[in-house]
Amino acid sequence: METIVGCDIQMEFREIGPLTEAVVRLRMHDGTEMLAQGRANRNPDDPAQPRVGEEIAAARALSNLAHRLIGKAGGDIEEVTHSKAHLVM
Repeated sequence: METIVGCDIQMEFREIGPLTEAVVRLRMHDGTEMLAQGRANRNPDDPAQPRVGEEIAAARALSNLAHRLIGKAGGDIEEVTHSKAHLVM
């Protein structure tokens, strides 16, 4: 039997001078929501390239989200098994 479920991911960027912030929101099919952030800080001597800052901030936000999801999954496993979960990425 195959089950297909989906989730929604939304990402927003904010640029303030040399700082780019990314916020990613994950909405799971069961209504669970998770939020993660990432930042990129351009060196003042580097030329302004907003896309590069967005890419770095997005990667860091998604990495943060991935670690939060692994932690949540581990907690969910521990609730059922009553044993310490050892999940790695």
